[in-house]
Amino acid sequence: MNQHEMIALVEQHLKAEGAGDVEGAVAVYADHIVHDAVGFPGSPRTGKDAAREFYLFLTANFRTEGEEPLNRFFDGDNMILEQNMTGAVIGEMLGIPGNGRQVTFRILHVFGFHDGLISREQVWIDSGAIVAQLTAP
Repeated sequence: MNQHEMIALVEQHLKAEGAGDVEGAVAVYADHIVHDAVGFPGSPRTGKDAAREFYLFLTANFRTEGEEPLNRFFDGDNMILEQNMTGAVIGEMLGIPGNGRQVTFRILHVFGFHDGLISREQVWIDSGAIVAQLTAP
């Protein structure tokens, strides 16, 4: 895949995720996807059904309000995406009740691609920033 195709596929995935469309979010995944939300219980997960479970939890607890790409790096069939993300924690995040509070944090994705689909996604978040915002008075 070329860089433009990778970007388009990731944007399709993130748009669906942000809209709470779990099926759309996993539609761009290969059947053998390895989804690794680093530090999240149960990660890494393998297969679409396991990834779907993660997104069902995420979309029940967090509503994306904005994503600002900061950097994209490419190496062969891999893309690293650094973003600022803003959203409302309508359930819990990192075990902390959100009470609808808005948080902004940096997030780093590492995507791998195979046969025109996303075959791997690793995600790191700035958990310190999230905790600080959710526990601030």
